[in-house]
Amino acid sequence: MSDELATPRPFSEHRQAIEARFDPATTAVIVVDMINEFLEDGGLMVLESGRALYGPIQRLVNAAHAAGSRVIWLRDEHDDVTDPEFRKRIVHCLKGTWGTQVVDALRPGPDDVIMPKHTYSGFFRTPLHATLQQFGVRTLIITGVVTNICVRSTTHDAFFLGYDVLVPEACVGATSEREQASSLYDIDTHYGAVVELEWVLQQLTRTEEA
Repeated sequence: MSDELATPRPFSEHRQAIEARFDPATTAVIVVDMINEFLEDGGLMVLESGRALYGPIQRLVNAAHAAGSRVIWLRDEHDDVTDPEFRKRIVHCLKGTWGTQVVDALRPGPDDVIMPKHTYSGFFRTPLHATLQQFGVRTLIITGVVTNICVRSTTHDAFFLGYDVLVPEACVGATSEREQASSLYDIDTHYGAVVELEWVLQQLTRTEEA
């Protein structure tokens, strides 16, 4: 009996690798929930460690702009206190409030799309998929907070809809180190490819120079 048959691989290792190469012309950067409610003093559900993402995400956004990739900013927004999400979470990100706005430290470009989302996934009951299809997007680079909830849910749905998904580790933050490691492992084995930010920037810069 061969060693492979004698020692089965762990369940999650039965996988195909997603090709990490991408064409900036058919790629979009998705920035998830980098908003006041979750990051700035005065927000109702602040993840202070998420502020460390400001620099890496802005570097990626700037490179995407220069390379001609689309950038879409998703921001959590709920119509009123009867939203079904509030069965599990405190009332937050009510429509029209300061909390729903992208933090001042980040700078969307004039041609970027800023789109409200109404639950964890950016695809659920939003025009995100239709917008990406209109732009001819096939690859998504997903960033933001939090890795184990909204980033992960958006990544799942992106994969189910047929997109190739890249997640730069330096551009996502979770509610704990354990959740970061667990979620990135699951994303990398089931839904996309976890990659280095510097590699992504190199691909975008190479295209710009060409």
